[in-house]
Amino acid sequence: MNLHPSSLQELRLYPTRRYGLIHMENEPLLMIPGPVPIPQRVRAAMTRQAINHRGPEFGAAYAETVRTLKTLFGTANELYVISGSGSAGMEAGVANFARDKKIVSLVNGKFGDRFAKIGGRYGTITTLESEWGTPLDLAALERELEAGAEVVTMVHNETSAGIKNPAPEVAKLARKHDALFIMDGVTSIGGDDVRMDEWGVDIAVVGSQKCLAAPAGLAAIAVGDRAWDRISEKRPFYLDMAAYRKSGKGTPMETPYTPAVPLFLALHEACRMIEEEGVPARIARHRRMADAVRAAAKGWGVELFPTLDAHHAYSNTATAMRIPDGLTDKDLRGTVKKFGIEIAGGQDHLKGKIFRIGTMGGVGAQEILATLAAVQFTLKKFGFEAGDGVEAAAGVLLG
Repeated sequence: MNLHPSSLQELRLYPTRRYGLIHMENEPLLMIPGPVPIPQRVRAAMTRQAINHRGPEFGAAYAETVRTLKTLFGTANELYVISGSGSAGMEAGVANFARDKKIVSLVNGKFGDRFAKIGGRYGTITTLESEWGTPLDLAALERELEAGAEVVTMVHNETSAGIKNPAPEVAKLARKHDALFIMDGVTSIGGDDVRMDEWGVDIAVVGSQKCLAAPAGLAAIAVGDRAWDRISEKRPFYLDMAAYRKSGKGTPMETPYTPAVPLFLALHEACRMIEEEGVPARIARHRRMADAVRAAAKGWGVELFPTLDAHHAYSNTATAMRIPDGLTDKDLRGTVKKFGIEIAGGQDHLKGKIFRIGTMGGVGAQEILATLAAVQFTLKKFGFEAGDGVEAAAGVLLG
């Protein structure tokens, strides 16, 4: 398919040049479910001279970051940033608000399994596990809640299997039985519609290196009033949310312990770029990119991995597809990598069975089409009779 340059300029996507994602030959293009390519402005924010993390400049940057993040979370709740990965945010939620409680952990992928393991360190855990990439059992969840479960944990967007789980429905069940709901929004917040307050989520977490397009190493956690009322008296030291609350309410806004200042400044710049794009436009872009990848899969004749029902949907930030018979993971991802593009494989028992393409952060039409062209070439190279998925994707991107 031939696209005239003027047509490419009409793509309703955030321009690559504006994000500074011009990839040189010696710089790989990460099209995995995080970390994602970091815009040049965000990288530059990390290179400045050190500033006082107890001073007004840092405090103002922190406060502005929190303001933007609250919009992405869909919340008016208190929100704080932790120097630690998304897993640190998940652990903070459990360690402060679920210690010594009866926890039900919903699992249908790698990261739900991680959440369950965290829960098992702090409380009495019941794991409701579905086959990875298949719907969660909401009826079983309600039975556990009726039996006295006090906390529910769930990954909203399970990128290990490319499935989006039903946060509104789970939140409603938790509220019905007066249980807290802790939601991992690490790969949905900033790239998909999240409405923490409207849905009734008590605690939500995001990681910096996913849809926010900032460097890895920070987590943001928002906590509602119901959770604050139930905070544990026995809390961790570094992840003590009462300490983050106390420091965060000061003027200037601070963290209780020395933060990773360059990462905070990078996240601040990433949030400025998000505000420039506009949250509705950003979410629409993420959805359009995911739609384009799914259209390509259909055009190729490649099967999408997740099994859906009325309550579950395909992820809008990572698409999981089955590796066709006759191809190996090494054939597929190894060949694509020769083009300077990295896509993800399956994890744990899904290794060698699926491949995944991330559509999150600041990437746009150029990166999507380049990735899909590399995959399409590889499928044909190894004998799979693929249709023109690139043309199908381009049609979606042009709208």
